Amino acid sequence: MQLTILGYWGGYPTKNEGTSSYLLESDNFHLLIDAGSASLIALEKHLDPLELDALLLTHYHADHIADVGVLQYTRQLKRLDDNETRASILPIYGHQEDLDNFNRLTVDRVTKGVSYSECEELTIGPFQLTFMKTLHPVPCYAMRIVEVKTGKVFIFTADSGYLPQFIPFSQDADVLLADTNLFEGMENHRIHMTSIEVARIAREAKVPKLILTHLPQHGDLDLLKAQAVNESPDTEVLLAKKDLVIHI
Repeated sequence: MQLTILGYWGGYPTKNEGTSSYLLESDNFHLLIDAGSASLIALEKHLDPLELDALLLTHYHADHIADVGVLQYTRQLKRLDDNETRASILPIYGHQEDLDNFNRLTVDRVTKGVSYSECEELTIGPFQLTFMKTLHPVPCYAMRIVEVKTGKVFIFTADSGYLPQFIPFSQDADVLLADTNLFEGMENHRIHMTSIEVARIAREAKVPKLILTHLPQHGDLDLLKAQAVNESPDTEVLLAKKDLVIHI
């Protein structure tokens, strides 16, 4: 299982780098998780957007879905070859707690919205997924993704304030990709987590690798990382970076 960071800023793109988007691959299956601003251009460096097998959305805030529309246009207008072969219909997984946004996931002959919920397990290609509702102003879901053939586990918190439920949800995972939009001293925020809180999750859930993402545009990111390392010294802590590739 391979994870590639395409965008990692929270809220808005800056410095030629975009907002939340991640490519997860296994057995030649290509799953895009969130499609934030500038994600389509970042994706093209690694994969033709026509080769995507599925898109999975955590929630419908603009910094996570900004490029969904242009991805739909790409698959509608671009062709696979000189014979004008169209790409297959792309499944886009999202929740139905916002029906207006969910309904936009379906475009005739291009994409198809597929719903998920917290109470069910979902299989997408080589992955099995379970979901956990997060603490956020709109319905948003963290995900636990298991690569079936290896049992490797990848956790993405999506956007959330700290919840103690993240610890059992992340238990013994191999990699934790965590919303770290805030520095130490802003704990118990109701929208995003701090460096201390995500490191606490990694430490108590016994996750060996923590990737800090949804990063703030202001402040010293090396300090953000140092705070996490200090809280969980036995955890490998990385800052998300564009084109960073993690083998899980």
